[in-house]
Amino acid sequence: MDIRRRNNVTVSGPADGPVLLLAHGFGCDQNMWRLVLPALARRFRVVLFDYVGSGRSDPSAWDERRYSALDGYARDVLEVVAELDLRDVTFVGHSVSAMVGVLAAAEAPDRFSRLVMVAPSPRYIDDDGYRGGFSAEEIDELLQSLEANYLGWSASMAPVIMGNADRPELGQELAASFCATDPDMARVFARTTFLSDSREDLKAVAVPTLVLECSQDLIAPRGVGAYVRDAIPGSRLVTLDAAGHCPQLSAPQATAGAITDFLAGSR
Repeated sequence: MDIRRRNNVTVSGPADGPVLLLAHGFGCDQNMWRLVLPALARRFRVVLFDYVGSGRSDPSAWDERRYSALDGYARDVLEVVAELDLRDVTFVGHSVSAMVGVLAAAEAPDRFSRLVMVAPSPRYIDDDGYRGGFSAEEIDELLQSLEANYLGWSASMAPVIMGNADRPELGQELAASFCATDPDMARVFARTTFLSDSREDLKAVAVPTLVLECSQDLIAPRGVGAYVRDAIPGSRLVTLDAAGHCPQLSAPQATAGAITDFLAGSR
């Protein structure tokens, strides 16, 4: 199989630059990184891709069983890394992809040297002694609404997820990204995302890690970032002065700057 075509792989920046692999979250594609790409590509070899079932990936490669677990998305990452023979990779994962990166780095520790988690959450559902931001009933209602009317759910939820009510174009862009995703594939990815629990996986992270959170985020509220930082020894937490769950769109300069500063200090 042509992995580059399957995952719509694109590469920018100097061929001999340090490698950044940027991974999008649920309902999105690599286009969500476009505002941070120019700053990062000046110094880094930036590899972008779409998970199967998202963006301009090959839909014929989608398999419901594979993508019903985060391991399936981690396999996409590992196959892209192997195809391009990438080494010393800094994996930058947004939202659920932060946890996909944890799995990929554990599977191939010789390939990955750093993790950057952008608005991560290891578990969205509250638990004893843990606040993910949602009750089990709220997540069940969210998934039922998504499965009953995906386009309607997308139109109503995208502005909430994005935040920044004073910049409605951001919510509209996220809604368009959601709506461009095949509803059946999106339903599987949504269940995989919102029902996941990666808290135990965090304990295995053994590379320098940056946790980026937003000061206001409905999906990954304050406190989740601190939990991730505390679970990964030696990791660093940076709180961006940004609202919503997608700082690479709402605060691209601050996001790119935090990533660049982290990489400069961890080498």
